Amino acid sequence: MKTHVIPLKNRRKGYSLLMVVTLSGISMLVLAAALTWTMTNTTLNERSNQYYNTLAAAEAASEKILAYMAKDYQEQGEARVWANRTAYHSRVPTSSECALWGDFEFTDAQGSAGTYVARLANASFVPLDSQYQGLYGLASTYRVVSNARMPNGQYDIRVGLKQDLQLASIPVFQFAIFYSVDLEINPGPNMTVTGRVHGNKNLYMQPQATLSFLSDVTAAGSAIKDKSPLDPTIRSTNSSQWLFAINPESGRSALTLPIGTNNSPDSVHAILEVPPDGESANSAVGKQRYYNKADVVILVSNSSVTVKSGLVNAFGTAIPAFEYDAFLITTNSFYDWREAKTIKTTEIDIAKFKEWSETNTSVRPLLGDLDTSSIYVADLRTNASISIQYGVKVKNGKILPDLGLTVATPNPLYVQGHFNAPDAVLNINSTVGTKPASLVGDSINVLSTAWQDANSLLTVANRVAANTTVNAAFLAGIVPSNGTTYSGGVENFPRFLERWTGKTLTYNGSMVVMFHSKTATRPWGSANVYNPPIRQWAFDLNFLDAAKLPPGTPAVRALIRGEWTTVKTGYVTGI
Repeated sequence: MKTHVIPLKNRRKGYSLLMVVTLSGISMLVLAAALTWTMTNTTLNERSNQYYNTLAAAEAASEKILAYMAKDYQEQGEARVWANRTAYHSRVPTSSECALWGDFEFTDAQGSAGTYVARLANASFVPLDSQYQGLYGLASTYRVVSNARMPNGQYDIRVGLKQDLQLASIPVFQFAIFYSVDLEINPGPNMTVTGRVHGNKNLYMQPQATLSFLSDVTAAGSAIKDKSPLDPTIRSTNSSQWLFAINPESGRSALTLPIGTNNSPDSVHAILEVPPDGESANSAVGKQRYYNKADVVILVSNSSVTVKSGLVNAFGTAIPAFEYDAFLITTNSFYDWREAKTIKTTEIDIAKFKEWSETNTSVRPLLGDLDTSSIYVADLRTNASISIQYGVKVKNGKILPDLGLTVATPNPLYVQGHFNAPDAVLNINSTVGTKPASLVGDSINVLSTAWQDANSLLTVANRVAANTTVNAAFLAGIVPSNGTTYSGGVENFPRFLERWTGKTLTYNGSMVVMFHSKTATRPWGSANVYNPPIRQWAFDLNFLDAAKLPPGTPAVRALIRGEWTTVKTGYVTGI
């Protein structure tokens, strides 16, 4: 048998061919895998792009409904939103707004064209969600569900989006400090703010000692650790520091009163003013006027005094002079060094008013045999001289009527002595046993228990204050910083006319500024006006309870976003 031996050279050629074929096969597999990966990745990207475009469209449909709801709620309240719930259904993005919307179709949670809107819970006083946690409000809960798809898209992708929200009316006295205008707080001594702080514009802070915030601090503008550019004061701040329980937040939504206007300070001041003839009490601003909220209305003119019932019976019951003479005096006056004017007052003795409230037969029956809890008083006398100004003073208010008391006026308001301060809470930050109370005016001036009208013309050294306790929400105006003078800041929001050195003003309440003063317009900082008190101030936690809010408390409205999530098409769980 012959054996054939393959030459080594030929064998090497065979191995090379096998290796080439093998490598080519591997390359083809790699190429195929790469092509498959590329195609898969392209498909995934295309699907992903279409999904996110569709999700954005569903979100746009939801946001359009929320914009309508927010507008309707701000202008006319939750009743308007409920009435328009069916109309919202069809208000989806359209090609007339943007041609791109023609690529999408929108359906509600039940498959019909439109967006689904439902109310999950009727209005009740409940804890608020999201950025308003810690506050309470009269809130109803709604759900908006929108579904979108691209009928001519490469893939049949349907995206559902659910947004839950609260339509909340937030009592403004739930804030320790609330400003609709620029908020300045620049105290000299240490100062601690125990409740929530919000400003609808900028918040400026340049304390000269330690300024501590124990709750949320928010601003619709910016929270700035510096003074206002309109504040000319030169301060030494080397030792100052800011202590925040939660870092302040800028850029929050403004919280405004639903008065049907642009909410400028001048417009908001209208809530203190007498309504013009012909204005409906049910108009947007009419509902917010203290005049229309009062149980008793007092109007003082040059020639007469009118005291009457409130809106409860269309102001139809006149209170005779022999009744109101017991608690009302219009002949007293004193000198206000800040205003540099003699203040002629309409003066209300709260102790005597309380006694009248408990026994009268003119207004009490209209109120269901309950005490009067709110007074509106306007001193409309015209000035006989530029050195005269008219104001309202309340005194002897240590013990209030059982339902509490709100006193509101378009005039400067002066509170003399202890107010809403039973013996058990004198000189301490406690409101156990107090009544719901607020004092509302063009400005708020605190006169101590030692104040005497007869001494008002003396120098400040001879107008010596005594320890005084006031437990009430304050709502009033300020004179803003203007580049020449400082506003006085939150620390001087309540105005003073005495030498308080070494004396304490104990205050529990809420400080709210929604406008600039229109009558008491002299700036802060003049000589011989006052020396500041020891400020023992705290937020009144009672105001977080709906039953303990002052009578006639204004409320700002907010649409509060809750849960936002994608859902299966047709999602209606919880409705």
